[in-house]
Amino acid sequence: MIGGEFYFDLAPGLCLFLGVLLVLYAMIGKPLYAVIAGAALLLHVYAQIDLTAIFIEVATLVDQPYYIAIPMFVLAGTLLAESNAPVRLVRVASALFGWMPGGLAVVATLTCAFFTAFTGASGVTIVALGGLLYPVLRKERYPEGFSIGLLTTGGSLGLLFPPSLPIIVYALIGGVDLDKLFVAGIVPGLLLVAVIGGYGVAVGAWRGVPRQAFHLGTALRAVRGAIWELPIPLLIVVAIYGGFVTATEASAIVALYCLLVEVVILRDLKLRDLPVVMRKTAELVGAILVILIMALGLKNYIIDAEIPQAMLALMQEHIDSRLTFLLVLNGFLILVGFLLDIFSAILVVVPLVAPLAIEYGVDPVHLGIIFLTNLEIGYMTPPVGINLFLGSLRFERPMVEVARHALPFLGLLVGCLLLITYVPDLSLWLVGLLETAKAAGP
Repeated sequence: MIGGEFYFDLAPGLCLFLGVLLVLYAMIGKPLYAVIAGAALLLHVYAQIDLTAIFIEVATLVDQPYYIAIPMFVLAGTLLAESNAPVRLVRVASALFGWMPGGLAVVATLTCAFFTAFTGASGVTIVALGGLLYPVLRKERYPEGFSIGLLTTGGSLGLLFPPSLPIIVYALIGGVDLDKLFVAGIVPGLLLVAVIGGYGVAVGAWRGVPRQAFHLGTALRAVRGAIWELPIPLLIVVAIYGGFVTATEASAIVALYCLLVEVVILRDLKLRDLPVVMRKTAELVGAILVILIMALGLKNYIIDAEIPQAMLALMQEHIDSRLTFLLVLNGFLILVGFLLDIFSAILVVVPLVAPLAIEYGVDPVHLGIIFLTNLEIGYMTPPVGINLFLGSLRFERPMVEVARHALPFLGLLVGCLLLITYVPDLSLWLVGLLETAKAAGP
């Protein structure tokens, strides 16, 4: 301890040895919070940075009301998962979409995308919907790996749809017109959802997921049975998109609604079941908050070490064409996406990348969509994409296993990224229509 600051002095060789142990520790599926905490502590020790810098992030986390939504959405998801809601929702999905192969996978894809759009955080999506949709997918005979991969990927789908908070932050930091950026993200966002949903249809057909003829009476009975759960997504969407409440307030409303429905109205859960529900909620929330705190500490080291700036300087020295710039930019941003959370990446990297992109003739609105798509993919990129950590926690599987299941989805998203990157009209077509309409107006 020096002047109120905490330091440890370890030999470089010992730091390297401990780093190798951490990697092995992560690969055998040990607790994620310990791996991230160990990495943050070890890097701070190696760089002789005051260790209190990590724990100051606790105050930073508390000061952000957005994170209050996490325990509320976790509670809502746990209540639904512990009740008979999954059975009722499976019945509805089978009745409405059972005629097509992979119908339930399409429903899961759309639900995750829209949920992420209005929460702006993939972690909340995986936590709140993973426990609900995973048992439903498995019950309908979808492969375990596909189900885990789909829901892990679904945690970041929807970040291109308004009113996604990352879009708003990017517009402010990058000096881009927010209305244009909202419009520009619609077609690329739909492309990502369509490709993942299409893959779900293909898997459903290949695995022979049961199909059934559509009967109106059966559908109406199924809807009536789940009449209390079905309005939940609509309640959230209308409340937030309509500007009536914030995401944090909506999370509390939904948690209370689920509690009343499952305990008081439908009585799937008894009062004696609530301690178990609360315990599971507390365990999951506690683990997530520890991961977030330590991840913020790790982020501080990355920023202090100026790693993104060094990588950008290297790019600038070796790039001589627009196509090469876009290709290298994609790789760089995916790397940034799994090193930093999306908001930190926007704050740190956008001011550096935007002027460079203009020099290579990249439209600022198009750059914004490329940037956000890359970071969306970075959430699930091995070895440290945040979706992989949260998916491992949510589905109780080693991170390496979750990463393996996510690889087919990652390949599909990278293919979409290349289309979005090299076909600018996917992002700019609707923007052009909007500008034309404005010009032709009175």
